[in-house]
Amino acid sequence: MHEGDHALIDRAARGDQPAFAVLVARHEARLRHFVGRIVGPADADDVAQDALVKAWLALPRYRSEGSFAAWLTGIGWRAALDHKRRTQRTRVRDTDWQDHADEAANGPGAARLELARALAALSDQERAALVLTDGHGWSHSEAAAILGLPLGTLKSLAARARAKARAAIDVQPEEAMA
Repeated sequence: MHEGDHALIDRAARGDQPAFAVLVARHEARLRHFVGRIVGPADADDVAQDALVKAWLALPRYRSEGSFAAWLTGIGWRAALDHKRRTQRTRVRDTDWQDHADEAANGPGAARLELARALAALSDQERAALVLTDGHGWSHSEAAAILGLPLGTLKSLAARARAKARAAIDVQPEEAMA
């Protein structure tokens, strides 16, 4: 039987590095995916690593009102925003679709290309709201807590992001030229 997150958190908060390593193994992939959608795939590893270091340092102050995964994702969100501020990059990032747009336009990666373009056009908060709720399956209240937003604001952001992404994907190249 696997040890639960709360027992591991208690041990890790007392400095047990192997316990923290188990938590990282359980939650790192989801964290990397989320921050990668905010900062781009080229910087996802660095930002996720930064978030994990911050989580390790903050574990003694962890409050178990929500899940560890939500707490960690919130740290990842703030680390992603800090990274973007530090690097002062534009919102449209270096993503796979920019480097491979021509070769993927009609191939099996075309749907992924369209999704990447649609996500890149969203604001950071819209993208985060959409990725958390539709991509990662968090409830609206959990996503609001992760992003530090009121529930109504999160719902509006997610709905607006969904509509923008849907509209961007539904526009066919022939229609865009008309």
